[in-house]
Amino acid sequence: MSQPVPPSCASAASAYRMLWRWHFYAGLFVMPFLIVLAITGTIYCFQPQIEPLLYPTLLKVEPAGQPMTADALLNRARAAAPAGAIATSYAIGTRPDASAEFIFRLPSGKSESLYMNPYSGDLLGSLSVEDRLMKQVRMIHRALLVGKPGELLMELAGCWTLVMIATGLAMWWPRWRQSGLRAFTLKKATGKRGWWKEIHLLLGGWLALGALAFVLSGLPWTALWGQQFKAITTAANLGRPATGQNSHQHAPASTAHQHHGEHAGHGAQAQKMDDLPLGELPWATGQLPVPAGSSGHSGIGLAQVVDIATQRGAVQGCQVALPATAHAVYTVSCFPGDPRGERTLHIDQHSAEVVRDIRFDDYGAVAKAVSYGTALHMGRYFGMANQIICAAISMGLMALAVTGGIMWMRRKPARQLAAPSYPSVLPPMRAWVIGLGLLGAIFPMMGVTLLVVWCIDRKVARGNGVPPAPSGNLAA
Repeated sequence: MSQPVPPSCASAASAYRMLWRWHFYAGLFVMPFLIVLAITGTIYCFQPQIEPLLYPTLLKVEPAGQPMTADALLNRARAAAPAGAIATSYAIGTRPDASAEFIFRLPSGKSESLYMNPYSGDLLGSLSVEDRLMKQVRMIHRALLVGKPGELLMELAGCWTLVMIATGLAMWWPRWRQSGLRAFTLKKATGKRGWWKEIHLLLGGWLALGALAFVLSGLPWTALWGQQFKAITTAANLGRPATGQNSHQHAPASTAHQHHGEHAGHGAQAQKMDDLPLGELPWATGQLPVPAGSSGHSGIGLAQVVDIATQRGAVQGCQVALPATAHAVYTVSCFPGDPRGERTLHIDQHSAEVVRDIRFDDYGAVAKAVSYGTALHMGRYFGMANQIICAAISMGLMALAVTGGIMWMRRKPARQLAAPSYPSVLPPMRAWVIGLGLLGAIFPMMGVTLLVVWCIDRKVARGNGVPPAPSGNLAA
């Protein structure tokens, strides 16, 4: 005669099954996206090592004496550029063996990088900005090369990854309570599916915190939620610096120029930093308005702009956006590996006055945290070790997706979804209901899809003759 199952055990088993069911839904959706994100993220993480191998004759030169001035190189680049091309930006070099890069906007609307030998002034060659390999990798990572729909899909996949991580940890937790540190070791398993499950559990335990950090550090850059998050943190003075609240503007004329640029009718008041022809920008400054400069006929050169930026300590990862009109300013934007070196300078092209100087210390608390998270996410903060850790987490997430998919394929009958069965009775799981509700409120797009999945799940459960969970349970 079989012994009755204690209520506490039955309750735990039912809760586990419901967690498994939602873990399955989340994993099934994010699986292909995780694989894409892992591969493209790993490739992009090693951009500093990969690009010199791809374009050795363009990116590297042999130092030979004193380099030419930035103005002389710009003149040489303009002479070598295609007809009708307009110079838009310049990357400030920091290594003696690096070529000088100028970006030109072509009449077709596309952009092209021209590489110059800084010692001889010779043209080394050119690359299409849009068709460059790392640009393509980055756009796959961010939007699957399909524009706004792809951005929203990737954002949704990131949000559902949070559900996958949370439910996975909840199912893994009994293993930790039972085994302690041995939960992080591979245990004996029976059968091929059991072996895949053991690998999946082991990877999940090791990667959970890293995966969580990856998702959370990437979401502020998303197209929908990221922009809303930036606006909210800005309104609360926790994000980007508020215009005019910068302690590094000294001269009264700077304030006048800034006011002139934001409220006068020279066309610059509507332009934001994100609109400038710069490859990378700090998260905190993307939505800042670009001020205008003063009026005049004579102007300073690019070499003087570089000198001003260097004297103010802007040295690593800096690009200069060239003024497009007589009232525009030079914009120096620095996005180095160490977020403390992030810097934005707007320099009047006529007076050489620094109209605005934004440093990392001017950021709000949230913007500082996002900057650190971004540097770690991209593998830039502490060199090769950071890159290796990022690659290990990325490949581990891909392995999680692959092992989860293999387990599903091994247990599912042909032409069936084979989701974990719906438990007939569920214990109250109020913490999960509250947690998912908060998650849906913080990420509205995911909240809508959570409701859709829940409605479908209840309908499927009814269709299979399983009574839906009462109010107050996880499914409610």
